[in-house]
Amino acid sequence: MVKTVRLDPFGTNTAIATNTNLLSVLMKNDVEVTQECGGRGICATCHVYIRQGEDSLSPLTKREQRTLGSITSCNVNSRLACQARVIGEGVIVELPAGMYISQDDDIEDLIGRRAQSNLLHPLSGQVLVEEGKLITRSVIAQLQTTQSQVKDFLSKSESI
Repeated sequence: MVKTVRLDPFGTNTAIATNTNLLSVLMKNDVEVTQECGGRGICATCHVYIRQGEDSLSPLTKREQRTLGSITSCNVNSRLACQARVIGEGVIVELPAGMYISQDDDIEDLIGRRAQSNLLHPLSGQVLVEEGKLITRSVIAQLQTTQSQVKDFLSKSESI
């Protein structure tokens, strides 16, 4: 069976197979998602808000609840796109405002520029640089340190 998911603020409807996760909807719509954990529900880089149709999604798992609890932009409508599977109709997904930064090669180029939208921490979702503010070397250093910590954590969890 095919289900339709609406992606806001783009206003696009995407058809996906029943029991497919919301991450697939994001990827089909060319939304760049970092996916630091590879879809295991532990990094929160695919955090989205469900504006409608929460009951048409798979229930929250304990892992997803733990991960969502660690991010500052979480609210009662929050889900991880990699963990939420579509089981019914009427789902409307909204992306958090801002931009997640993750690529090492792109990060250095941002120093000294003004943020075109809020720059968000890749794990916590916290706003690091507000829209229109200057991006500093210290913010970039913080992001690079975080990426290193994420990679270390993921390599340890894979060996378990």
